[in-house]
Amino acid sequence: MHPDHWHVTDEVESFLSRAGDFLRSRPALHTLPLTVTETLRTHGPHAYGDEAPAFGILERAGEVRATYFRTPPRHLNVTPLTPDESDTLAAHLAALGHPLPGVGADRDTAASFAGAWQRHTGATPALHQRQRLYRLGTPLAPEPRPEGRSRIADERDREQLIRWHDEFAAATGAAHSTGAASWADTRIAGGRVTLWETPDGAPVSMAGVTPMVAGQIRVAPVYTPSHLRGHGYAGAATTEAGRAALAAGAAEVLLFTDLANPTSNGLYQRIGYRPVTDFAVYDFPHASDLS
Repeated sequence: MHPDHWHVTDEVESFLSRAGDFLRSRPALHTLPLTVTETLRTHGPHAYGDEAPAFGILERAGEVRATYFRTPPRHLNVTPLTPDESDTLAAHLAALGHPLPGVGADRDTAASFAGAWQRHTGATPALHQRQRLYRLGTPLAPEPRPEGRSRIADERDREQLIRWHDEFAAATGAAHSTGAASWADTRIAGGRVTLWETPDGAPVSMAGVTPMVAGQIRVAPVYTPSHLRGHGYAGAATTEAGRAALAAGAAEVLLFTDLANPTSNGLYQRIGYRPVTDFAVYDFPHASDLS
């Protein structure tokens, strides 16, 4: 297959007009491109930074076979590919002169693309993180259930959310689409952060959710300050966020975990989440950002 079979655009509406049905056909597996493109569609092309996003579509016999997106300076994100398709994509991007900082995809695709990118560019891949995508089955309360209650974050929590946003980003190396203040304002306005608070009314944990797209909502981020961990607060907040998402009409409630953290993986399974598939993120340490 020739590299030119990949159609490239920097316009999210054009991308969705051609690939939207394909992405919606498997909403769990495509949760990241669905939620990222929804953010770009509703908040504009610079929702994730100053550089324009890039999208690609692989078509065969008039049907979409795969897609990719990138919001520089972040990693390339790819839907499942065969090894041959991974090689085609690597050749396609290398021919365009687009160096990449890394790739994230389902485990097999990420590994095959990382190998193909090394062959075509000489960039040495390094496994950055192994992830697992989970889907909520029947919500279960954590045992033992901590004292306190859940509530939706509002304006009185703004400074708390800003502080937790920055702490979460520092702890995980996560890249967010906007600054902490804008992040907090958007989620407060949408009622998209569930807090767990102690009986005296002190917030101790949060579980955010993405907007619903194609019937799926993803729980992210989940954060408890380090000195408050070990009391079941994160499990309680996540349980209530999942229940609220189901009550809002979500057909699927999803979340990602870092497989290097057995505590969180065990917790989510105890409160009703079941594995869907594994993902991986590779860094290309010798590559520069897409210009």
